[in-house]
Amino acid sequence: MFDKNNKLRHSISLAAMLALSGLSAAAWADAYEDAAKKWIGSEFKPSTLTAEQQLEELKWFIKAAEPFRGMEIKVVSETLTTHEYESKVLAKAFTEITGIKLTHDLLQEGDVVEKMQTVMQSDKNIYDGWVNDSDLIGTHFRYGKTESITDLMANEGKNFTSPTLDIKDFIGISFTTAPDGKVYQLPDQQFANLYWFRADWFERADLKAKFKEKYGYELGVPVNWSAYEDIAKFFSEDVKEIDGKRVYGHMDYGKKDPSLGWRFTDAWFSMAGGGDKGLPNGLPVDEWGIRVEDCHPVGSSVTRGGDTNGPAAVFATTKYVDWLKKYAPPEAAGMTFSESGPVPSQGNIAQQIFWYTAFTADMTKPGLPVVNADGTPKWRMAPSPRGPYWEEGMKLGYQDVGSWTFMKSTPEKQKLAAWLYAQFVTSKTVSLKKTIVGLTPIRESDINSQAMTDLAPKLGGLVEFYRSPARVQWTPTGTNVPDYPRLAQLWWSHIAEAASGEKTPQQALDGLAKDQDAIMTRLERSKAQAVCAPKMNPERDAQYWFDQPGAPKPKLANEKPKGETVSYNELLKSWADARK
Repeated sequence: MFDKNNKLRHSISLAAMLALSGLSAAAWADAYEDAAKKWIGSEFKPSTLTAEQQLEELKWFIKAAEPFRGMEIKVVSETLTTHEYESKVLAKAFTEITGIKLTHDLLQEGDVVEKMQTVMQSDKNIYDGWVNDSDLIGTHFRYGKTESITDLMANEGKNFTSPTLDIKDFIGISFTTAPDGKVYQLPDQQFANLYWFRADWFERADLKAKFKEKYGYELGVPVNWSAYEDIAKFFSEDVKEIDGKRVYGHMDYGKKDPSLGWRFTDAWFSMAGGGDKGLPNGLPVDEWGIRVEDCHPVGSSVTRGGDTNGPAAVFATTKYVDWLKKYAPPEAAGMTFSESGPVPSQGNIAQQIFWYTAFTADMTKPGLPVVNADGTPKWRMAPSPRGPYWEEGMKLGYQDVGSWTFMKSTPEKQKLAAWLYAQFVTSKTVSLKKTIVGLTPIRESDINSQAMTDLAPKLGGLVEFYRSPARVQWTPTGTNVPDYPRLAQLWWSHIAEAASGEKTPQQALDGLAKDQDAIMTRLERSKAQAVCAPKMNPERDAQYWFDQPGAPKPKLANEKPKGETVSYNELLKSWADARK
């Protein structure tokens, strides 16, 4: 009974209590300021701001929140450590500091996208604010259902936009900017997929000598896919056991499941060299193989000038299937994304080409076989190796950027209150602490802070990567994709056909490209998209497109050049030198 009453007591907002007590507006402000001071002292540290600067920033939120006090606002995001921190801690802090009752729901990523699709189709309001991947940027700006953050800040949200927001400090803001030059989403968390390896094994003199004797070059961080393949074969077939434990040179997953789609849409083709040069995404052909002309998608099949079923994509898919079968643990082929994620932490994987930095916190827990007694990791992360079709100036991998998004169908007052919360959970007052909790940095100032320098030795290269000039080559899905939810769901079923051996990689990708073209053709006919809708190219002989510059590129005569590696310490030194 006590717990029940206690929970009820804490559920009453500060604003309601003050209203019941009949306190003056000045007393209200003092109470909210006291709450701000409490949170600064107990939770919001470290920060790149001084305590005085934090209080000044929060005073602005207190004042801006006055028209919305007592309102109940609901927002939603997918379930990640960063968002759990927001839901359990920052939402409560926001309510106490502003008087706005805030509920932050957590759902699986697919459920968030499904509910957002419902809102876009019905114009009904389900949530007042959404954190969804910036992968939907091409969807958001085309349908005209999503609020432009740029317009919001200039118009109805002008008086409710923090003077300390500092948009240029967000490292992912280019990913949430559409071809019209407007920002449509505000980054809230981000993480990359990188190369992961057992640094302790790679430094063993006996293994280094054995590898060099067989392959003729040093065991180190692979620069290209040839070296990655050699290292995978070496650990799986030559080393086989370390300290009496069976080891493998590769880890992945292959179960027919929606997560198999992410495995590929999260830029697998770009790592091999699919698509064109250009950052954050290739133009005119992106890493999904979709070609655009004047912002209009015109096709994904090679016969329409796309690259979804081109030689680079077929090469990438073939290597995915081969490596999974030959060099990963036998059970990997039957695993999903979430099931495979913890496997490297168990201590029998030498390297993984496709590893999300969102797993960093779980991979650094004391007592794991991959963590030293002093808390430092036995592993490191580094840039992903590149495939033979890759050229300088292309993106090299994927970066997930969960971003605040607001729908035009949301009533203005609720939208503005939710906009305040979005700014609060990304503000400099709280962002560094949030970064340390979830390890999904969003601000340049946080990455370069002393707190992150101090943490770096325990994070296996995360800080060094985000401080490096290399990070700009890891980007989310770009604006070429006209309807992310509809197109993304095609990938997993087609890729599963290749993974299972039911079809060859070429056959599977031919089917994927054909289905993508069919959806884009329907979008063109429906006229549902307000701007930059598809205008599909007629089909013509594939050789015509292979003869044109850029993607789709013709098949290389040699898809396995000599393996190339670099020492990890040299890699870090090159990053440090580039920053000078």
